[in-house]
Amino acid sequence: MKEEEIRGLVAGVKDGSLSRRSFMQRMAAVGIMAPIASQILAWNDVAMADATVKYKPTKAGGGGALKILLWQAPTLLNPHFAAGTKDQIACRVFYEPLAGWDKEGNLFPQLAAEIPSKANGGLSADGKTVTWKLKQGVKWHDGKPFTADDVVFNWEYAADPATAAYTTGSYKDIKVEKVDAHTIKVIFKEPTPFWADPFVGVVGMMVPKHLFAEYKGAKSREAPANLKPVGTGPYKFVEFKPGDILTGERNTDYHVKNQPQFDTIEAKGGGDAVSAARAVLQTGEYDYAWNLQVEDEVLKRMETGGRGKVVAVPAGDVEFITLNTTDPWTEVDGERSSAKTKHPTLSDPKVRAALNLLIDRDSIEKFIYGRGGIATASFVNEPKQFKSTKLKYEFSIDKANKILDEAGWKKGADGIREKDGKKLKYVFQTSINAPRQKTQAIIKQACQRAGIDLELKSVTASVFFSSDVANPDTYTKLYVDMEMYTQTQPQPDPERFLNQCVSWEIASKENKWLGRNVSRYTDPEADKAYKAAQTELDPAKRAALLIKVNEIFCEANVLLPIISRTVVGAAANNLTADISGWEVTTWNLAAWYRS
Repeated sequence: MKEEEIRGLVAGVKDGSLSRRSFMQRMAAVGIMAPIASQILAWNDVAMADATVKYKPTKAGGGGALKILLWQAPTLLNPHFAAGTKDQIACRVFYEPLAGWDKEGNLFPQLAAEIPSKANGGLSADGKTVTWKLKQGVKWHDGKPFTADDVVFNWEYAADPATAAYTTGSYKDIKVEKVDAHTIKVIFKEPTPFWADPFVGVVGMMVPKHLFAEYKGAKSREAPANLKPVGTGPYKFVEFKPGDILTGERNTDYHVKNQPQFDTIEAKGGGDAVSAARAVLQTGEYDYAWNLQVEDEVLKRMETGGRGKVVAVPAGDVEFITLNTTDPWTEVDGERSSAKTKHPTLSDPKVRAALNLLIDRDSIEKFIYGRGGIATASFVNEPKQFKSTKLKYEFSIDKANKILDEAGWKKGADGIREKDGKKLKYVFQTSINAPRQKTQAIIKQACQRAGIDLELKSVTASVFFSSDVANPDTYTKLYVDMEMYTQTQPQPDPERFLNQCVSWEIASKENKWLGRNVSRYTDPEADKAYKAAQTELDPAKRAALLIKVNEIFCEANVLLPIISRTVVGAAANNLTADISGWEVTTWNLAAWYRS
């Protein structure tokens, strides 16, 4: 579609001759998906959507208890330290950002009074400033007012290197100014096409200045509120047992009229995905079960119980394997997998290429995931304009053997390949989860036929996805040769998602392993393309740059994508839950209701 055609359609939306839905459909027909279509409208002074699900209750409260199963149990409640999705979900029960992303990829105001646009003066023409107007009358759970001072403080808190925040990448290169008590301005160093990152979604949850001010920097882990949150959200904190249960009660002073309906909330951790699905679909003990990475055939059988339904929504999540190009078995300056080291064998690109050929993605999709995902060779899969059309996958044991033969890796008497005294023997870890263990087994079997020995390691999910700096089995430490998990794309634009492919985001002891680049692999061309994308205002050119970053890491066979996952959960038949594939499950928890 030509630029003038798009402008004509935008004009139609502005004058009312074309509905927003029709505009979205026309964009989708030419491959421009909803998130980007929404951004086109925003930049052309067309208001963003201000509603998600239709909320039917006419008063707050009276809904009884809402019971959610997070079978990967949360372990912390400070959103700035929440590297794992389970912890982000738990934090969002109490904390809110200025805006979130709805299921269509539209920005939805939460603590903001409105979404910035050129029309309302929120977006500057040069792409360097964004002005947010804050909702007035919002109170923290302890009764203190929420103001611009809190927003500015969250920037200072996250940007301070000594705080060692998971969110630091979104704040370290910006400046935030207070305009008045309910207005702040975000200032970017360069033109910034994707401005909806700071203060938005999982990285935007606000903590109160009056409780965290003395804990900014080196004392950040000492704050009592790290485990006893005081937020602005729909529920107030009652109790938290890390790795077990989280409870809250309705915020009677919540800033959205008639919300929330439920009087209490319980988020129960532990167990496994299958038992979580059963507790909703068959027994009805719980209202919602999160992240059902369960074989689809199992879910279909459970649905016949009649108590609940499977809820699947499109997302940018990807199940993949990271190959460690550093040495996980040698300690340097108090840490293993140091960026100062090289892996004895996985630093050989031929070995990585062979491993990529030994993943039977089609079988993994067909026999394990079903509705839960589609086989892929691309790390970025949604929205479609950011997906590489160049990356292809293939399963071929013969080709893998040929590559290894030509690279000089010879099979020994035990059938395991070796060269220069180094064997192709690896520890392959993931979290405890039936589909992941079955995927591991499929890959192990193929590797054996190519002379590669895999030792399979399974870690309890609450440990694997923990942010515990003392635990050696967390996924960000990568103290093994290779590991598999799902990476959640937290917003429709993949810029932040791809910062795990840049050199300045390497996970290390220095940043308490909260850096986003877990693989530790770097490429100057990827860094260059990523930096260029951050300031490129032309949508097509910017998409091409981000696709290049994706392709560099996938073609280097450092990130081995397996399945482009949908967000799959289970809900009671009488529960309406607002689930977005671009956000955490609890992103709009206040709007959940029982009919």
